[in-house]
Amino acid sequence: MSSAYIPLTPALTDLDDDGRLFSRQYGDVYNSPSDALGQARAVFLHGNGLPRRWRGRESFTVCETGFGLGTNFLALWQAWRDDPARCGRLHMLSIEGHPFSREAYRGLCESQVPEALRGLARELAGQWPALLPGLHRLEFESGAVTLTLAFGVIEQMVPRVSACVDAFFLDGFAPKVNPAMWEPALLRRLLRLGNAQATLATWSSAGFVRRALQEAGFEVERVAGFGGKHHMTVGRRAAWAAKHAPQPVRAPRQPVVVVGAGLAGAGVAHALALRGLAVSLVAEPAAAHGGHLAAALTPVVARDDNSRARLARAGSQRALRRWAGLAAVSRVGTLHLERDAGRTADLAETLRILALPPEWVREVAREEASALAGLPVARGGLYFGDGLLVRPQALIDSLLAQPGIARITGRAARLARGAHAWQVLDGEGRLLAEGEQVILANALGARIVLQDSGLLDGLPRLAQMHALAGEVSHVPAARLAGGPRCIVAGEGYLLPAVDGWCVAGSTYAHGASASEVSRAGRQTNLDKVAGLLGEPLGEPPGAPLLGWAGWRAVLPGRLPAVGELPRAPGISLATGYASRGLSWSALMGDVTAARLCGEPLPLETDLLASIAPR
Repeated sequence: MSSAYIPLTPALTDLDDDGRLFSRQYGDVYNSPSDALGQARAVFLHGNGLPRRWRGRESFTVCETGFGLGTNFLALWQAWRDDPARCGRLHMLSIEGHPFSREAYRGLCESQVPEALRGLARELAGQWPALLPGLHRLEFESGAVTLTLAFGVIEQMVPRVSACVDAFFLDGFAPKVNPAMWEPALLRRLLRLGNAQATLATWSSAGFVRRALQEAGFEVERVAGFGGKHHMTVGRRAAWAAKHAPQPVRAPRQPVVVVGAGLAGAGVAHALALRGLAVSLVAEPAAAHGGHLAAALTPVVARDDNSRARLARAGSQRALRRWAGLAAVSRVGTLHLERDAGRTADLAETLRILALPPEWVREVAREEASALAGLPVARGGLYFGDGLLVRPQALIDSLLAQPGIARITGRAARLARGAHAWQVLDGEGRLLAEGEQVILANALGARIVLQDSGLLDGLPRLAQMHALAGEVSHVPAARLAGGPRCIVAGEGYLLPAVDGWCVAGSTYAHGASASEVSRAGRQTNLDKVAGLLGEPLGEPPGAPLLGWAGWRAVLPGRLPAVGELPRAPGISLATGYASRGLSWSALMGDVTAARLCGEPLPLETDLLASIAPR
């Protein structure tokens, strides 16, 4: 599989003479010519023994190839809703190479989705993601039903998805027009996700497809088809292949212990509590971001769409969904200015290569940039519509107010293995909490705890984690004509007014012995603002030092460390967020909780490998 960037190509459609939606890419219709809902039920639900197979289960996971209009997902969701004996949680992972735009899907769900499913389709349309490559986690029924959409060419996405699958819906366009989706090696790799009891169903009865499914470890059978089609194919995991199948994850014994109450710890604790798990949160009494008036969450782009850019994009999208409706978070947009006026051609070329949707990111000239900001800026740049303005401590407090989170005051010093659980001890050796699963989300403290617990050996990257001091400055909004309307960033940043103050930042003090507000730091921040606005920001004589100072936990490469320790099962990390605590908080919280709960993971496997503790 090539790792080269492949832009996402939206669906190209027409209506045929009978009014059916027709793919120009594949020369085939999206839905059954006669009864799309009947086909979804007969082929994919009944072909996989549903709803019977999910009854009595805590969770059930379906993997689909070819999301299209979402008819199969909507039929599955409706069947789950209608079944009083349904499983506790239903997950679908669906791979789609040519998704619809938001606007297109909203229109099509009113005309092309079966009428009985249109109410659910409207709910889906309300959450439909932007046309961004990667994984998109959508949640319905208060999180009891999840849909993970994998947008990208199937050859790249199959190796990048992770799940323990109970049932497969193989529903791509016909093999003769879409051979890549039915390629035997790809099917073998996809079907490795199936557990020992996994089943599959497809409307295709082609001989080479059945043979590929058999080679992938499934016993298959050709049975009567639906809607004028003579045959379809169903299958179940073969006994000889079952011993190599992934095992379902057992829900962790409760409580789960989370150490740290900053952005990392709050994100993890919140994600766990949303899934109904009891959380013991160990943290010192001081507010991690007390006095930190405001901060920004902004995606980034890179011409090669490297791991850092992909992670930042995924983090931005997860935060946008997870924190929707919280008073501490506002979607204001971000204007990221060029470093200098001569880079306009480079920006335009980067956006051309990436082919990202303009509602997510677009190039703006200086005049438009100034109009978006509501005050003059020095240069043009990129405008991200999803830039978020956040009150960090208010966000943390909102996340930790989720029912199920119990706070334990104390400072974790080391971990010890008890008879049945890990113990979190303070500096005097007193027990603070214990649990089968412990997540260290306490920034630099995680490295210290591991070292003092004898668990740092063999983790050279974590051993290099260090603290980096930094400060932001508070500037009266009145001195900036009320402040910018959006986040203005580049070499430094200036945020919209909060409580009459604009936050300007930030400094990076390597080797500092203390993190504190200083005159030198304030001048550095004001100089950065001057560079963004194109004119000096004068400081009145004797102006008070107003701002906030803190520490960043930084790892080599400036990517976080998230995942289970390879030599200490039950101990996980969510640390090293550096200056992107807001970018990683919601995403890494859900990654951690999804892994512990056996859900499809909301992040690609190559990105998970890039942040794995090592």
